[in-house]
This record gives sequence, structure tokens and C-alpha cells, in this order.
Amino acid sequence: MATAVPTSPFPRVGTRKKHTIAFLLRALLLMCVVFRRVIALIRICCHIAVCVPVGSVLGVAKVLFAAANERSLRCMNQAALGRSVTGTFTGDLVVGAMAHSWRVLMQGLTSLVFLCARADEYVRPPPSPLVLTTHDKPAAHPQQVHISVVGKNKMRISWVTDDRKAPSVVEYGKSRGNYTASASGDNATYRYFLYKSGAIHHVTIGPLEPGTTYHYRCGKAGDEFTLRTPPASLPIELVVIGDLGQTGWTASTLSHIGGADYDMLLLPGDLSYADTQQPLWDSFGRLVEPLASARPWMVTEGNHEVEALPVVQFAPFVAYNARWRMPYEESGSRSNLYYSFDAAGGAAHVVMLGSYVDFESGSEQHAWLERDLAGVDRRRTPWLIVLLHAPWYNTNQAHQGEGEAMRAAMERLLYEARVDVVFSGHVHAYERFTRIYDNEADSRGPMYITIGDGGNREGLALKFIKDHKSAHLSVFQEASFGHGRLRIVNETSAVWTWHRNDDAYATVRDEVWLESLASPKLVMETAGRRLDEL
Repeated sequence: MATAVPTSPFPRVGTRKKHTIAFLLRALLLMCVVFRRVIALIRICCHIAVCVPVGSVLGVAKVLFAAANERSLRCMNQAALGRSVTGTFTGDLVVGAMAHSWRVLMQGLTSLVFLCARADEYVRPPPSPLVLTTHDKPAAHPQQVHISVVGKNKMRISWVTDDRKAPSVVEYGKSRGNYTASASGDNATYRYFLYKSGAIHHVTIGPLEPGTTYHYRCGKAGDEFTLRTPPASLPIELVVIGDLGQTGWTASTLSHIGGADYDMLLLPGDLSYADTQQPLWDSFGRLVEPLASARPWMVTEGNHEVEALPVVQFAPFVAYNARWRMPYEESGSRSNLYYSFDAAGGAAHVVMLGSYVDFESGSEQHAWLERDLAGVDRRRTPWLIVLLHAPWYNTNQAHQGEGEAMRAAMERLLYEARVDVVFSGHVHAYERFTRIYDNEADSRGPMYITIGDGGNREGLALKFIKDHKSAHLSVFQEASFGHGRLRIVNETSAVWTWHRNDDAYATVRDEVWLESLASPKLVMETAGRRLDEL
């Protein structure tokens, strides 16, 4: 009787070599096919460009670039988590090499654009590498948790789950692990080209006590988070930061912000710099979660949140509106792109304006702003603060004049309401102006501060124009990364400090005390001037 020969669980060496060679040949063939199709697509685009408007061709190109970027980001994200993309070691090597080659190509093109810029353009340092924050927990595990204030004593908790059937529930209480209350909300997804988001949950909890620490858990799963509600009266400390992004500079800024206590963070636009690459929204949410889950983040949109695409007709602000829902309805606004809210029990009123939605006289935003400011009683609300993205006053060579149309349409409303300070971003530098109205120094006008230096990937705007028409109004200028803090001490006084990122600590580089334009002293001075004018 023949003896059975034991079989090895592993294929023979020769067989493995054959499989590897076959796979490499298939991969090479696939790359050739892809190359041929790309060449064919380029030819088609060249033919289309003859008879189709340039804007449409650029729109199609932007979609193709966004799709390629999204795929490469997914591959690198899976590799960072130690997960296979293709199921085989050799396949992962090939796909990984292709993904990284694409990223190198994109960085090279970006650098080439900088080198080929006109001589009169402002110069930025080389782009900083992205900090991609991965997610390696179960699909039902909440991620990208952030909070925002809603009305007088409520808080909105927002988060994302890969599991689109996860419950939209928040359990919370004043002691760890002891949840004495719960609330339910809603969730939704959105599509952007080939990308489909996870379930984006929004739940409003409350009523909550002011200045109180609460512990909460989202979706009945995952980690416990801790938040502190803002105080019901002054003093209050507000962190202000613009053009944040998700680079090494961003990480430094966030570290400095978290190193000192504060009550609320205000962000005048340009959050994730996803720019149609939707996975970057997820990475950004995970990066800011440690801070955004502990203190309210109140944001408004910038140009990098628009993400509109021609031809395929993607509506603007799809990702921003889905992920960062603000309390616009509570302030009588019809749009998530502009709204207002009270802080410190109504001692401060904060207005978040939209630079990229209609603002001309007769527009909904203009009419809403007029109503909102008219409803502020300065005897009860001594501080009035406005945030928007594109600055109205700017001596930097970057983005010259981009806020002028909005200034012409709305500056009078802010001046007549005696707004104390206006914060903006967009320009990647720090600049503080004196109090201004209509391009002239005016003690009854707002102080204008540009703080678009949070850590964006595009670098800093280094060149200020010495002979600019507003140069005599500019008090402080510096092209460095950092963040600002507005501490409203009482009904009449507040102190503003700008903290430059200086290696391991945040250096206070600029400091100024502000007096409320609603203070009795300034009101009497204003009345006296009006009598003199009469």
C-alpha cells in the first residue's frame, strides 16, 4: 500500500515565484492601460478645450485631481494603520509607490507654482507637510467630536461614525461615568464625487449650568469626553485663531492654545484646507478633537470651505455645513454661513459674518445684520465683537482689496452699532490696526485685527507694503504663526494679546488694552463731539 505524502500548507517556492511574476506582469499591464487612458483623456480634453469655456475645462481637471488625491490619501492612511490595500504584500508595495509618487508630483507642482510666480507676488516659505491623523478604532466608535454653544444654556455635540447606523445619543453628567441625563439628535451623510461621509451626528444637550464641568459619552460607545461650559458673567477669555489647516505649524499652535486655560474658541474661516479632498475633513476633525471636544468652537467659513465645482454642479459649502453646524437659527439667520450668539450671560455679543455669501445692501445677510445689531442693547451688552474671513483693512501684499466690497456694503452698520473689534483671517500673517472708520482713524470705530496665521499649509504672507494707503493706520505687523486671546475683564476693559509660536512656548508678541465703546466715558465724549459738530 502506498504511503501518503504529507502536503505542506505553504506553496512551493517555484509556485510563489510564478505568482509574484504573474502579479507584477498584471500590475505592469494595468499601469500601461492606465497610462494609455490618461493620454487618451488628455487628447479629449485638448479637443474639448477648443470649444468649451476655460472654466469648464478647469472644473473637470479639478475633479480628476481631487479623485486622484483622495485615492492616494486613502492608500497612505491605510498604510499608516498597518492595513493592506490590495490583500497582497507585493500589491501593497506597488500601490503604495504609486500613491507616494502622486503626492511627490503634487508637491513638486506646488513648488513650481511658487517658483514661477510673478516677481511682485508675496513670497511664502515652502509648504509644510500635512499631519494626517488616523482612526484605528471600531466603526461605531465616535470620532471628530466637537462642541458649540446653542442659546443661553445648551451645547451642541457633533461627531462622526463610520457606522452609519450608530445611534445619535449623548449621555452626560457632572461626575465621571455617572450619566444622569441623555439627549437624542439626528445624523446625516453627504456625497462629494466618489467620497461618501460617515454618519455625522448632532445632538443638543441641556439645560446646563454655566462654568461647570460635564462628562459625556457619544453614541453609547467609545471614550468619555469632558467639557466646561462658558461662564455666565465676566470675565471671559476667548481664543481667536484663523486659517488653521493641519500641518506641523497647526500642531504647534494647538499645543500652545491647550497649554493655558480659556473659555471659548473663535475661528474666522479656513478650517481643514481640504479643498475638495474630503478625507482631509476627517483628518482635521480628529486633529482638533482634544481641544474642540472640551471647549466650544464657534466658526465661520472661509474661501477654502467653498469647495464648489463647475460642470458637475457640486453646491458650495456641502462638507462645511454638514460637519460644522452653528446656532444660526437661534439668531434669526437663514444660513449656517452667518449668525450671532451671546457670551458671558449677554455681556458680549459675537457676530460671525460670511465673506463668501451675498452681503450687498438688499441681500439676506445684510438685512439680517441690520436687524441683529439693532437688537443689541449696549447698556446690557457692553462688548460687541465681529468676525469675518477676508479683511477689510490690510497692508499685506497678499489678498489686496478682496474685502473692499464687503467693507463698502457693511462698514457703516458696524460703525453705527459701535462694534468694538473686528477679527479676520485670509491673510497668513498678523496685523493690528487702530480704531478706524472709512479709511481714517476714528476713536468711535472698531479696532481691526487680522489673525490668519494658525498653521495653514500654504505658509506665511511675508511682505507688507510700506507705502500702502492704510500704512499710517497699521500699528503692528508680523508674519509669524500664532494665536490670539481676548480677555474681557469687565464691562469697560479688555486685554488683547497675540502669542507667537516660538519653539516650545508661545511668546506674547503684541498686547493692547481696549475700552468698550459702550462705556460711559466714551459715550459722553461722543455726545460732546456731536454737540461741537452741531
